[in-house]
Amino acid sequence: MGLVDDVGPGAVGLDAVAFIYFIEEHPTYLPVLRPLFAEADRGRTLVTSALTLHEVLVVPVRLGNVPLADRYDAVLTESRGIRLVDITLDQLRAAARLRAASRVKTPDALHLTAAMTQGCRSFVTNDRRLPDIPGLNVIQLSDYA
Repeated sequence: MGLVDDVGPGAVGLDAVAFIYFIEEHPTYLPVLRPLFAEADRGRTLVTSALTLHEVLVVPVRLGNVPLADRYDAVLTESRGIRLVDITLDQLRAAARLRAASRVKTPDALHLTAAMTQGCRSFVTNDRRLPDIPGLNVIQLSDYA
C-alpha cells in the first residue's frame, strides 16, 4: 500500500518538509508525495499551518533564490487543494495545550493543531520525534521511501 491509501479519506495534514520535498523534487520523496499532491489537484484538501510559508521561505530568501521563493509562495497560497491555516489566538491556545500535554516543540504543535482543527485524521511528516497524538495518525514519509 502507498501513502495515499494509508492517509485514508478526507483532508490530510502536512508538515513543512513535505512541501520542501515536493517543490524541490527530492529524488527519494517526490515519488511518494506526487500522488498525494495529484489528489489535491483533484479536490482533496492538504492542510498546513501558515507557519509553513515562513519555514519554507527562509532558505531561498537567505540565498537570494527569488524563483524558488516565488514557487513556494505560489504553491502554498494559490494551489487548488492546499489550505494554509492562519495562526489565530484559538490556534495558539490549542497549540499550547498540545505542547503542554505532549512536549512537542512550538512549530510542531502549530502544524499538528492546524491539522486537527481542520478535521484531518492523518499528518504526514518525516519527524520521528513527533509522538502519537490521539485522533491523528502521524505518518512518516521515510516509511515509504
